[in-house]
Amino acid sequence: MKKVLLAAVFLAGFNFSFAQEAQTKNVDPGKDKDLMTWYHKDFATAKVYGVNTENAYKFLESKGLKPSTVVVGVLDSGVQVDHPGLVKNIWTNPNEVPNNGKDDDGNGYIDDVHGWNFIGGKNGDISVDNMEITRVVAKYKPVFEGDDSTKNKANQAKMPEEFAMYMKSKELYSKKSIEGKQALKTYTMINEIIPNMVKLLGGKSVTAENIAAIKAPTDQKDAIAYQILGQVSQSPEFKGKSAAEFEKSMKEQMKEAIDHYEPQAKQYDLNYDPRKEIVGDNYDDYSEKGYGNNHYEGPDAEHGTHVAGIIAGLPQGKEIQYGVASKVAKIMSVRTVPNGDERDKDVANAIRYAVDNGAKILNMSFGKPVSPGKNVVWDAFKYAQDKGVLLVKAAGNENEDVSEHLAYPTNFKNVTDEKPFVNNVIVVGASTNRNNELRAGFSNFNKKMVNVFAPGEEIYSTVPKNEYKYLQGTSMASPVVAGAAAVLLSYMPGLKPDQIIESLVKSSNPNTENQFGDFSQSGGVIDLKKAAEYAYANFYNAKSVKSSAPKKAVKPVKKAQKPAGKAIKL
Repeated sequence: MKKVLLAAVFLAGFNFSFAQEAQTKNVDPGKDKDLMTWYHKDFATAKVYGVNTENAYKFLESKGLKPSTVVVGVLDSGVQVDHPGLVKNIWTNPNEVPNNGKDDDGNGYIDDVHGWNFIGGKNGDISVDNMEITRVVAKYKPVFEGDDSTKNKANQAKMPEEFAMYMKSKELYSKKSIEGKQALKTYTMINEIIPNMVKLLGGKSVTAENIAAIKAPTDQKDAIAYQILGQVSQSPEFKGKSAAEFEKSMKEQMKEAIDHYEPQAKQYDLNYDPRKEIVGDNYDDYSEKGYGNNHYEGPDAEHGTHVAGIIAGLPQGKEIQYGVASKVAKIMSVRTVPNGDERDKDVANAIRYAVDNGAKILNMSFGKPVSPGKNVVWDAFKYAQDKGVLLVKAAGNENEDVSEHLAYPTNFKNVTDEKPFVNNVIVVGASTNRNNELRAGFSNFNKKMVNVFAPGEEIYSTVPKNEYKYLQGTSMASPVVAGAAAVLLSYMPGLKPDQIIESLVKSSNPNTENQFGDFSQSGGVIDLKKAAEYAYANFYNAKSVKSSAPKKAVKPVKKAQKPAGKAIKL
């Protein structure tokens, strides 16, 4: 889920689109202050589906509740732990002496001061890795489609689950690898003709009138440039920009597109495998734990740093960005996701590491269509549940019903199950700041398997090199919910994961327009203040009243009251 293209601007004949999760948007702090923090707004007053952050803190403090620190594990591409907007809210292992080359706390990980990196080793760090479908095709093609047809059929009959996964992966691999090559070719071509577009503008701004006044060129490159200009003149992304602004923005977007597609040469290479050389573990041994290094940031931490800022970013300098749980959360960086698909062994180990080292909430902004080691990951889910840890999972960015297109890891072992096999996972779709188009066009959905929606489009947060950027995706919506959960748990530390989930689901601001109510269990966007009120009334304060009331008064109250530990039906 790290790099997903989400079509935003279409150019006829080119399917020109670049609004992926790593989308850059030029920012003018003087003009964009309202947009930078829109996801914190109160729907009741602003009529924008923000999460009502400030009023939640006011409510909790009005009840005399005192916050405690909540550690949130960010299982992602890495985090710039010394970013000025994050450094004060980075978790530090109290039992580890920095950089002494020893495992001071005896947890099996040397110098894990701010977290751990499961996709690195003594020989460096993995940047680009395969897609999971590539790994499955490479592993099982000789098994199911080798030279011996008799043996192939025997293996297919003997391993039906693996064969089904192989056939699904093979189909996706054929489609995605071709699409990637075509897209790279297209974006490279568009990048090369940006000078032609600028020349045609002749110093004028990008408007439909100015472009209509251009004489139709006869040169082939100029003709293509003219066609693209005609399309972009209708797009808010470019409309009205000066020629210089247009050139700059086009170059930035084409660079991001090319940077996205170039690694796919490795991601879809059946012979490419950086694991053995860099990490040096026995990958087939799912029980192995003590591999990796303490490179919290890694070679490309944009995604993870952005996620961390949404949870716990702090204003600094002229930057006003702040995370939902900025007052209460500490970020533990657990590097798990490369430029490609995460591996199940790493996901399972990352969950267990974060849980064992004190994280009470884990954010997981990743996903993939197949999962060879899903049972190991599910065991880790159960382990987290047993330890009282909440897992927050992004729904995915394919604009699909997740009951028809599973995004692993999933908390449903079968799509036909009425409820998940664990009660500590909340799945999050992405909403926008446009009430008439509340579901982000890229967001996955399902009334049973997606619990809530949260702001996930045009989200401003921290990125490496001490910078900030607007990104979008369910990857951004998930940490909004993780931050909200951290606030609830900080002020009401006795809350259980299923109680936090119920509070967020039952208190969401509903929306029935454009079928939005059918896209998730809650039918709405989370509201942290309302969730705090719900949790306080139904679980926290009710529990206090119950424990302090006379015994004779307990029985009728208990009979009428919903049990605090009852899990919601998903």
